[in-house]
Amino acid sequence: MVATLDGVVAGRGTAGGANRNSSGGKIAQTLWTALTAALGEMDRSTVVHGVLGAAGSSGAGKAFFRTAAESAWQNAGLTGGMVTVTDLEVAYAAGTAAPDGVLLLAGTGALAAHVADGAVRRRCDGYGWLLGDEGSAVWIAVRGLRAVLAALDGRGEPTALVHAACAHFGIDPGPTREGTAQALIEAGFSVPPASLGRLAPAISAAAEDGDPIAVRICAAAAERLLHTFDSVQPPPGAETVIAGSVLLNDGPVSRAVRAGLLARTGTEPRPARDGAGGAAALAVARFTGAPVASVVHTRLTGGSCHVPGRG
Repeated sequence: MVATLDGVVAGRGTAGGANRNSSGGKIAQTLWTALTAALGEMDRSTVVHGVLGAAGSSGAGKAFFRTAAESAWQNAGLTGGMVTVTDLEVAYAAGTAAPDGVLLLAGTGALAAHVADGAVRRRCDGYGWLLGDEGSAVWIAVRGLRAVLAALDGRGEPTALVHAACAHFGIDPGPTREGTAQALIEAGFSVPPASLGRLAPAISAAAEDGDPIAVRICAAAAERLLHTFDSVQPPPGAETVIAGSVLLNDGPVSRAVRAGLLARTGTEPRPARDGAGGAAALAVARFTGAPVASVVHTRLTGGSCHVPGRG
């Protein structure tokens, strides 16, 4: 997104993913494609500052992403200042202009982050599907598939998730439970772990219909997410932003988490909206040295926001 300092959007561009851990291709080329599409025929000298954020750009990936961003920035003909951040700062800024608060994210992955002065100071979880991401879409899906297999081989109780899983993977239940189980195993291992998260909505739907197994899985997911939020030690009255498909779409997990956050903080959590708008808001704040005004943040992100002391 290219925008004026008062929040008027002047251009947008899109390209492929920029996470070096999961996106193919050359990241610098991908960023350049998005930048040049957003800039169009604009005079590059009028761009005074930029923020580029991506998943996989912290820790060992920080230097890699910074190098790719600098290359794309320069090749796009931009000479203004530019900083790189992670997707966490961007997601938080997409929900609020307040410089301090907490982000709780549950999509493909899951984590909580304490943000202070616009930067992540502490984070909990976000360790990937194998080692963490408790309460994420993948976490929900894996537990659903485990329950399905247990129901098929007699270790667990019957569940509507058997039908839901077969429908999701396009499997016609065979004449034997063993055949169905083997077909589900083959289907589950044939897709990337991140793709398993696409089964989560079906598990949520089964919970809405009262399936006991699905209800317990969704309740456990909400409990894990709230525990992650508590573990980041949010300050009293902290602004809270929620992000990711599990929390932004209505369902049993989202409702339980929102209720838990309201009970903890006394205020409704704010949804993270347009990520590009969040990055633009960060760029405006960094250039001006002050949090963006509420009206500017709304123009950039397409949603309402709260700035302490500004209404």
